[in-house]
Amino acid sequence: MNLTNSFVMLAARVILGVVLIAHGWQKVSVWGIAGTTESFANMGVPAASIAAPAAAGIEIIGGILIIVGLGTRIVGALVAVTMVFAGIFAGHFTNGIYASNGGWELVGIIATAALMLVAAGPGMHSVDHFLRKNRQQA
Repeated sequence: MNLTNSFVMLAARVILGVVLIAHGWQKVSVWGIAGTTESFANMGVPAASIAAPAAAGIEIIGGILIIVGLGTRIVGALVAVTMVFAGIFAGHFTNGIYASNGGWELVGIIATAALMLVAAGPGMHSVDHFLRKNRQQA
């Protein structure tokens, strides 16, 4: 991977991470975990009392990890699965494409970006790269 590509990967990780953190923070600070749990239960999410804090945690902690590029492929996979569940249980897949109509546009883009990180990795400007490089030198 060349330097330009790595900076593009860094920019993509930062943008994706910020979006994830914002959505997770909304679940914690705006709606509260209790409100998020109630909302999840009303949507038919199984084990809503576990799923709500798990989703918030994956979004907040996962967003931070994606930004710094630590565990990027694993976190990307978790985020993608979370977005598929959101698409199913929040009804996004049945509401058309546009997010303004409750459609799958946002969860689809987030899942796709996360899957691209799974496939491509985090780039050179990441903790993952630093750790891999140091292991190879040891």
